[in-house]
Amino acid sequence: MKLDKYTVGKRYGKALFELAIEKQEIDSIYQDLLTLREVYHEVPGLGDILSDVRLEPYEKDEIMNRLVSGFEGTVKNFLLVVYNYSRMNDLLLMIDEYEKRYDEHKSLLLGTALTAVPLTKEQHQQLETKAAALLGYEQANLINLIDPSIVGGVIIEANHKVIDGSIHKQLERIQELLLK
Repeated sequence: MKLDKYTVGKRYGKALFELAIEKQEIDSIYQDLLTLREVYHEVPGLGDILSDVRLEPYEKDEIMNRLVSGFEGTVKNFLLVVYNYSRMNDLLLMIDEYEKRYDEHKSLLLGTALTAVPLTKEQHQQLETKAAALLGYEQANLINLIDPSIVGGVIIEANHKVIDGSIHKQLERIQELLLK
C-alpha cells in the first residue's frame, strides 16, 4: 500500500524533529529548513523534477549535489534519504510538519487575528499576549487580517480553534434571542 503525500510528510517531518531533539539541533535544523523552503519557492517544480523521470538519473544527481552542497550533517543526510526514496516532491510537507512540531516545542501559537480595522502595534502585542495565555502558550504570533464586515472586535484563529469576539457575531446572537 502506497502512502499518501501527507502521511509521508508527517512521518518524515516527525522523524527529523525527533532526531533534531536527540542531537540538540532543533534550531539550526529549523533555520536550514527555512532556507530549503525558500529554494523551493524560488525554483517551482524542483521537488517534482528530483522525484520523477523527466531527467536522467545523472542529471538529477547533479542537481541534488548542488542542493545539498549548502547543507551539512543531519539536514544533508536527511535530504539524501528523501532523495533516495524519490520523495523530494513531498519535502515542503515534511518542512511544514517539522515547523509545526518546532512551534509546539517552543510553545509558540501561530494564527490570525481578524479585525475590522488595523491594530496598532501596542494593541497587536496585547492581543498576542492575551491569546497565548488564553490558549495555554508562552507566546503568540498572530497575523492581523482586516475585514470590515465583522463591524468590530476580533476573531482569532489558531491551532484549529476559533475565538469569535466580533460584534457581528454578538449581533447575530442577540437577533437569535429576539426571534425565539
